[in-house]
Amino acid sequence: MIEVKHLSFAYAGQGEKAPFLTLEDVSLTVPKGTVCAIIGPSGCGKSTLLKAIAGLLPVHGLKGSLTIDGAAVDPKKKCIGFMPQSYGLLPWRTAEENIRLGCKIRHKNIEEASFKALCEKLGLLDLLKRYPGELSGGQQQRVSLARMFLLKPDVLLMDEPFSALDAITREEMQEVFLHLWQQSRVTTMLVTHYVEEALYLGGKILLMQPNPGRIAEFLDNPLAGDDAKRDTPAFTAMERELRRKIQAMRGGNGHA
Repeated sequence: MIEVKHLSFAYAGQGEKAPFLTLEDVSLTVPKGTVCAIIGPSGCGKSTLLKAIAGLLPVHGLKGSLTIDGAAVDPKKKCIGFMPQSYGLLPWRTAEENIRLGCKIRHKNIEEASFKALCEKLGLLDLLKRYPGELSGGQQQRVSLARMFLLKPDVLLMDEPFSALDAITREEMQEVFLHLWQQSRVTTMLVTHYVEEALYLGGKILLMQPNPGRIAEFLDNPLAGDDAKRDTPAFTAMERELRRKIQAMRGGNGHA
């Protein structure tokens, strides 16, 4: 379980500039085994919230509390899988080395049978000796997913993981992620700017508003995880309503 209580964060000002407040009084609980999709207009603090939970922000700028399974966030004690927009692959290491890297850093033993089964499931067995520069965007994404799920983290944090992919590849990778997640049920927070993606993947949807970043709504989403529901009136209606709210925020008043 991820629990955030009255979280605020400000980047330090430079020179005579005052600190820049990016998150203000954010409180939420993501139940264990849930995918929470975070959406909202640019500048509403989506990525900042993710980095705060990952323990990647300067402590002096944070106020409030962050806990995972009841304990304060500590990357040394909890295994936190963080997937940045750029996939986080090292260009001088092969696909196989990149997949194994997370476990190597965390000093986790790798079950070779699990490694092979995961790579086979992701269609990577013939690509393991290639370097990231020799892989397509979709293949790099598969390598990044393989590294995260091989690591078996306590929580998984994904910052716009599919945004750099074309529409067809993006939908394909959504399916791949969902299949892997349904087997592990790792508690996941996923930033996206695609409303349809948030509806398809997120059992919870966190809608944020900007200036500074705050929670507009925190919704249960019964439509998540079922491809057949993508073409239903309920899915279309909820997608339209979320788009309307985000567009209203962009209109200037910052409120949904």
